[in-house]
Order: sequence, then structure tokens, then C-alpha cells
Amino acid sequence: MTDLGWIDWAVLLGTLFFIVAFGVWKSRGSKNIKGYLLGDKSSNWWTIGLSVMATQASAITFLSTPGQAYMEGMGFVQFYFGLPLAMVIISTVFIPLYYKLKVYTAYEFLENRFDNKTRLLTASLFLLQRGLAAGITIYAPAIILSQIIGWSLNFTILFIGVLVIIYTVSGGTKAVSQTHKQQMAVIFLGMFIACGFLISFLTDRMDFSRGVELAGVLGKMEVIDWEFNPSSRYNIWSGIIGGLFLQLSYFGTDQSQVQRYLSGSSVKESRLGLMFNALLKIPMQFFILFVGVLVFLFYQFVMPPLHFNQANVDLVKNSEYAEEYYSLEESQNQLFEKKQILLDNFKASPDNKELEKEIKAVSSEEFALMKQSKAVIEKAKPTAETQDDDYIFITFVINFLPVGIVGLLLAVIFSAAMSSTSAELNALASTATVDVYKRNIVKNGSEKHYLSRSKLFTLLFGVFAIGFAALAKLFDNLIEAVNILGSLFYGTILGVFLVAFFIKWVKGNAVFIAALISQAIIIVLYTLNRMEVIEIGYLWYNLIAPAFVIVFGIAIEKVFVPSSKE
Repeated sequence: MTDLGWIDWAVLLGTLFFIVAFGVWKSRGSKNIKGYLLGDKSSNWWTIGLSVMATQASAITFLSTPGQAYMEGMGFVQFYFGLPLAMVIISTVFIPLYYKLKVYTAYEFLENRFDNKTRLLTASLFLLQRGLAAGITIYAPAIILSQIIGWSLNFTILFIGVLVIIYTVSGGTKAVSQTHKQQMAVIFLGMFIACGFLISFLTDRMDFSRGVELAGVLGKMEVIDWEFNPSSRYNIWSGIIGGLFLQLSYFGTDQSQVQRYLSGSSVKESRLGLMFNALLKIPMQFFILFVGVLVFLFYQFVMPPLHFNQANVDLVKNSEYAEEYYSLEESQNQLFEKKQILLDNFKASPDNKELEKEIKAVSSEEFALMKQSKAVIEKAKPTAETQDDDYIFITFVINFLPVGIVGLLLAVIFSAAMSSTSAELNALASTATVDVYKRNIVKNGSEKHYLSRSKLFTLLFGVFAIGFAALAKLFDNLIEAVNILGSLFYGTILGVFLVAFFIKWVKGNAVFIAALISQAIIIVLYTLNRMEVIEIGYLWYNLIAPAFVIVFGIAIEKVFVPSSKE
């Protein structure tokens, strides 16, 4: 727990309450579901672009990504290499069709192409996946922020969830889009200030280019892995191929994103918004990862914690294993002093390979000590979550940034949680209202009736997300947890859409059965992967699942219903 001063509290709470009030004020007055779910189709391209980015860039991005770069380097950026091509395909194929059919959700199109049960299946998969993801999106920052600022976990979850529910229920899509602009402004401002502080600190100790060279020596600047390895989570092939299919699924068929560009005033505005995202997303992720590398360089000159989750440290230091942990800290101190001598020599001796080997050896020993510290913590409490990557960046922020800036960076984390959660709740309500309730339950209600039900579904999904967050357990890495959850379901949904777009003679019964088979196979593969029977990087699920839907769909149509080709 960290004691925040009144200035930090004022900046944090003032920023959050301003965003909520602004969203409620700017979006007041929706009188029908077109206004509530599509924002009267009045968004311009840059509002769409920022809203698309804010939807994807959750608090998990700003907590986990810098920590991932600290531990593993820049390689995670490869995850996004398939995104620009996906944006081009969606702008060319998906957007014109959605606009032509005047749909509220992506899944309406599937009934026009196939039948209602296929629409209901894909909508249900979306509701399941995105409903759970909304809970993780709240839980991820809450578990960390609660420890940092001293609130209870459940109160922190409730605080984030209630703020989001207030303006999302009140204003729908327009509130989401308007608040996204404010939230992205806060996010970029905070991250640029943190980056500037880190660069200023580093350049006081060595030339900036030498600092980047040091990061490269220690394996943190390896952006691209050219090896084709299906078991590797991040390489250029999984990023381009698996990432392409994941981004196609996410931006083309996930209602939380589709709804962002369906609110555009025209096809042109929606396309420009996605192209804006295509151009900025990879540089943005590179920047966030590079901030993590700068944090790593910062801790080359400032003694880092042996373990970044202070709650675990307090636990072990009050246990019978305290002496063992103190011994590891002493070993870390000795390594740190040795490293300072090596770094002084590094600044004065460029291209000294032997010196670089020594620095790498010391760094490897430090990471080994961090691993040993986790083992000691697990002795003290076998059920303790020892993965501390997600605490690295926030620990730096709390302990080393100036007063006021700490409050701003905490507002960044809260804002990012709110931005992605609001888009998810808005999309869940749209799908539940249009694809389930209006289509299958009350087919001839009034505009006022559907508007009230849309607000009710937004509220209910918000309560569900808060409840799931309160019951969730921390994954190894939060950003991977959401991406894995998406990869389990997105591929099947994408497969259905690909058949719908490109294989015109395959009909509803065949694709429905193929989707069920594909989804079952992916769940089996994931289970076997978790049991270490097989080893497949989760990004490949986004290629495997649509391939199964297409192959099984064609086979079933040809073998069992040949007459439907006529």
C-alpha cells in the first residue's frame, strides 16, 4: 500500500469524475435504439479511430505490456503485425456490406446469409466470450490498484464498474465514443510524461543510444523472431498469420469493435477510422513496450525490488522463511554493486564483447534470484500468485514519479479500464437486445420498449462483469489472459463469416454444424495444451478454427445436403 498525497488524489478523482460527467452530458437525450446503440450514426473518422483504439487498449495494456517488455523484451509487438492487413480487408469487405444491410450488429448479417440459429450461435459465443472478458477487464487493474492505493479489492472493482455503468447506461454508444476521446487524451499524456521522465533519468547516466544498446545486449530489443515455431507464442509468423485472423475476428465480427465503426456517418468515415487505427496501433504498442524497456534500464541504475508484488513480500517476511528471503536480497545487493562497476566500464568501452558477456551473466543471475524469490514465497503460502510482471510498471510509477504525475498515471490505468469496459457493455447490450431479445422474444415492441431494454441489458451486463471480476483469479499475465480467451472463440465466429462472404453455396445447416465441431475441437486443443500433452501457441487457434469451419462446412454441404448447391 502507498500513501497518496492530496494532490494525487485530486488529480485521480478529478480526472475520472470529469470523464463520467462529460460522457453523461454529451450523450443525453437518446430517444430510440438507433440513437442509443449507433449514436445516430454521426461519428467522424477520428472519433471512430480513437474509439476503436480505446476499446482495444484496456488497463491490461498499460499494466501488463511494460512488465512483459521488462521481463521478455519487445517481441510482443509481433502480435499486432497482422493488424494493418486486417484493417484493409475489413474496410474493403465488411464495412460496405454492413452499411448496405443497415445492421445494428454484425450477427444480423448472418441471418440474412444463413438462418436465425447461426445468427443466435455466433451472438451467443460473442456474449459468452465478451461477457467474461468484461469481468477480466475490470478485475485486471482492480487487483493491482487495490494493493497500491489501499482499497479493498471488491471496493476497487465496484468503483470502476459503477463509474462505467453510470455513463454507459445513460448515453449508450454516443457516451462511449465521447468518453473515449477524453480517456485517450489522458492515456497518451500520462504515458508520454512517464517516458520523458525515464529518458531524462537515463541520459543523466549514459548516452541514450548507449542505453538502448545496453538493452539490446540484455536481450530486450529483439523485436522480430524469424523462426517458424508453432509452440512459440510470439514470432513474426504467428503475428502475421495468427494475428491477422485474430484481428479479422476481433475488428470484423466482435460487436464491441463493429459498433464503433457502425456509428460512423458514412462508409468513408468508418474506413478512415480503421485506417487511422491501422497506422497508429503498432507504433503505439511499440511505444508502450519501449516504456517497459526504459523501466528495465531505470532499474539497472536503481536497486529494483527482488519481487514487485509488495503484498507477497510482506507475507514472506512475516513467515518462517523470512531469513531465506533476506539472504536472496543480500545476494541481489552484491550483484547490483558488481553490475554498477560493469556499467561504468560499459559507458567507457564500446564494443567490448567480453564486458557485454559479463553484464549478461550478472543480469541472468538477477533474474534467477527473482525466480528463487517466487519459490520462497510459494513455500510461505502455496496458493500465492507469484507472477509479478503486472506490478512492475505501477511500482515504478508509485515510487519514483513526481507528485501529481502519480495521480495522473493512476488515472491512466482507471481510464483505460473504463474505456474498454464501456465499449464491451455497450456491445453486449446491443447484441442481447437486437440478436436475442428483439429477434426471438419480443418481436413487435415499440422504440421506447427496446430503448429501455437496451439500458436494462447494459446495467445487467455491468453487474455481471462486476460479479465475475469479484470471483476471478489472477492469470499469469493479464493481457495474455484476455487474448487467450478471445482466441478460444473468435476463430469459430470468423470462420462462419468467411464462409458467409466467400463460399456462397454453403448454407445454414452445414455451417452451423461445422461451427459447433470447430468450437469443440478448439476447446479440446486448449485443454490438451494446458495439460502439456501438445504445445500450440494460442494465436494459431485463430487460424485453426476458421479452417475447420470452412473445411467441415464444405464437406457437410457436399456429402449430406448436396441438393442445396442448386
